[in-house]
Amino acid sequence: MTRRGLLLGALGVGVVAAVGGGAAAVVSSQDNKAPDIQTLKVPTDAVSSISDLSQIDNVDDCMTKLGEYDLPYGTLVFANDSKFACCLLPTEKAKPLTQVATLSLSSGTYTVVLDKAQGQDDGFEIYDARCTSQGVVWTEADILDGVWRVFSARLSSDGGSVSGVQKLDEGSTSEFETPTIAAVGNHAFWQVMPKIDNTVSAASQIAQLKRATMGSTDGNVVYESAGRMATAPYASSDGVVITPRADGASSYYQLTLVSENGDVSDTVTLPASMKPLEAGYGKTGFTFAFDATYSYGDGIANLGTYAPVSKPGNGGYSDQKWLRFDRTPTTAPAWCGNWLMVKSTSAVCGVDVEGKRYFALDVANGADDYGEWLASEGAGDTVVTYSNIDYTPIGGEAVNCCRVKVWQAK
Repeated sequence: MTRRGLLLGALGVGVVAAVGGGAAAVVSSQDNKAPDIQTLKVPTDAVSSISDLSQIDNVDDCMTKLGEYDLPYGTLVFANDSKFACCLLPTEKAKPLTQVATLSLSSGTYTVVLDKAQGQDDGFEIYDARCTSQGVVWTEADILDGVWRVFSARLSSDGGSVSGVQKLDEGSTSEFETPTIAAVGNHAFWQVMPKIDNTVSAASQIAQLKRATMGSTDGNVVYESAGRMATAPYASSDGVVITPRADGASSYYQLTLVSENGDVSDTVTLPASMKPLEAGYGKTGFTFAFDATYSYGDGIANLGTYAPVSKPGNGGYSDQKWLRFDRTPTTAPAWCGNWLMVKSTSAVCGVDVEGKRYFALDVANGADDYGEWLASEGAGDTVVTYSNIDYTPIGGEAVNCCRVKVWQAK
């Protein structure tokens, strides 16, 4: 299950859904009629995997736990800011189903800043949310009438309240999926995708990335894709990562970094028909993940999460050494200092891509099936993980909470 899957479960039941396993597909089709497009080419011998890494047994040699905080069981946590994380809290009521809170990463204090949907009286519920120190962006959905809305607001300096709430967009689920969202600096981003329609060509289904200043109505389209994008937008310190179709070739996905001001600042195109499950950006540039295995593509043909070992130079991404974290991916990685943080089967692992070593964070007893979850996106000095725990130790007190941990690299 992906992060998106967790959100779908959260709206319906207010708790995190269990993770189900799945078999990877083998993909062999390529579009031989496409125009000449420069794609990522990585030889097999330029890619290392987990078997090439040495494991560090003592996590304390690598990371310092700055804080451990308990929130209501079933909470979803999203972090790409140095001060606050955004929390989607379940309630014990029929209405509202969810609320939005900010969590101070230094003190552990969490404050509800949206106690209900703006459109609750019209049947809307809060569906998804993200925040930075400067603002909050969220979506609301009326699942009975099939309508979604996107909102943003400014966040107070102490993270305790919002102001200047503005509706940014609205649409029908009969035409468009409920948008996926990201928050970077003082800007809200949302990605609008048409519903899958197999009766029309892929290129005719226009997907858009939109942007607005937090708490403002100055929304505009900053990128269009002739075809549905492969992933939700990913928030990094450099902007947002999207995965549109390459111009003139709908079977090619282009990893694209859009800066906070709306400019394209980096791109790399994957080979034909290779569809990423997740895409991100950090210290060494783009990262991406496949949940399928391909019969072509040389070094990037297999299931797992890929990251270049160093920042690309003049030769671009194809000239770099790469790491493949060969576990079934569920979410995009993040960076904590020099450590690439990757969600493994149940644990969150940190990888020293240059030093070829890694560690695994412990998973709490009684954690849900997905184990420890990686809440962070982008790159920073800290990383946030969490697990939802429902457990009663022998002779001890019951534990029923969402346990959030904040880590810093040594």
